[in-house]
Amino acid sequence: MKTPISIINWLEHNEIINDLLNQEDSLTAHTMDQGFEAEVMRINSDQESYVLKTWNKESRPDVQFQYRLLDVLSERGVAVSKPVGWGINPEGYKVLLTSFDGTPIHKMNTRKMKELASLLAKIHKIRVEEIGNIQLPKYDFIGYFFPEAKEQSDIYNVLTSLVEQTPMKQDCIIHGDFHIGNIVEDKERYTIIDWTNGQLGDSRYDFAWSLILLKIYISERYADVFRTAYLLENDMDQEELEIFEAWACLRWILLNRRGSTPKGPNTTKRVKGLIANNRFLKKMDSKLF
Repeated sequence: MKTPISIINWLEHNEIINDLLNQEDSLTAHTMDQGFEAEVMRINSDQESYVLKTWNKESRPDVQFQYRLLDVLSERGVAVSKPVGWGINPEGYKVLLTSFDGTPIHKMNTRKMKELASLLAKIHKIRVEEIGNIQLPKYDFIGYFFPEAKEQSDIYNVLTSLVEQTPMKQDCIIHGDFHIGNIVEDKERYTIIDWTNGQLGDSRYDFAWSLILLKIYISERYADVFRTAYLLENDMDQEELEIFEAWACLRWILLNRRGSTPKGPNTTKRVKGLIANNRFLKKMDSKLF
């Protein structure tokens, strides 16, 4: 498969792009697992591998911001891919080229859970002033994470109630979608990928979303390990955590209604269990799915 490096209009890049252009005839390209938002390709040189992401679907994120954020975070030792360049392909779609940092996590264990919790805690500890002149986007929380929620009255009524009890603190960097599918590993080194939702947000929500996804798709046992390890570094009031877990459950339900969530044989059962055990959700109508 021919690589598209030379036909992209690179708007920002480092010196690696020039090296790749000089050796393009020897590069190879391989299709990778595709996400909901973009097509992904692995590009191999004789010595290194890279990932080219092309947003040619419905999503139109700020790719320039992602490039600059990754650059700053990688310089500060955060476990993210190193950005190589971003630009626009001949079809007008934005692209981002980064380092290739491993493959998806397939086998989970306690040590990995603790390591992943520590990675998320480290992100939340970064002071905004540490990232220089990058302007972190700040969105309306419900509008961003709960699109079209007003059309789902049962969900929206609970959302507004939760807002009154615990207002949002949009005061730190959040990943926005930290889960197993957005982490790759290479010889016990873990890298956080897909910063499309990176923004100025609330670390409590970011953590709760990760925790709820572990409970739904992995197991309560590993979720407890993740929870304990994270809270050792970033403590959080138990009642606040339960409120933010309610937020996360509601988001999953909303995305499920839109057909945007993977579902296994026990997924619905697990979600119903989470709702029944959360005091802020257990009074909701049982006909959620």
